Amino acid sequence: MARSLQAVILLATALCFLSFQASVRAEPHFFVKGQVYCDTCRIQFITRVSEYVPGAKVRLECRDREGGSVTYSIDGETDETGSYGLPVEGEHEEEVCEVQLIKSSKPECSEISRGVFARRSARISLASNNGMASSDRLANPLGFLRQESLSECPEVLKELGILPTGLI
Repeated sequence: MARSLQAVILLATALCFLSFQASVRAEPHFFVKGQVYCDTCRIQFITRVSEYVPGAKVRLECRDREGGSVTYSIDGETDETGSYGLPVEGEHEEEVCEVQLIKSSKPECSEISRGVFARRSARISLASNNGMASSDRLANPLGFLRQESLSECPEVLKELGILPTGLI
């Protein structure tokens, strides 16, 4: 009886050790989540009159820090709530990874800002040794600019304590 108990304990210990080894050597898997919105006031941040964009196309690209060559790329599309999720395989610690806007599904809200201070992409960390316990990575929201600001935008800006340019 004692021998069979020892054998069971030895077998259980070996299985635990082997499963631990397999999990250590497994390729990291990340899931990048974010949202795409229509910037209805053309101010480059979300307001109460902003709208989320279903069917928008986004791309995650990782680039080599030295030469800037693309090392990883995956495209995605937003769901009905303007949210996207991109599965990412592998460790990208030595790379710069960013989600960028590709195409809007709304013709009236399809401009990608090219301004000096514009946020054209959302940079994310795809490394497992950066202190984050979860494999989910949350990207900052990205917005397409509406062709014409909504009529309620001056009121929205006033509520936020921001005066529109040209009124001072």
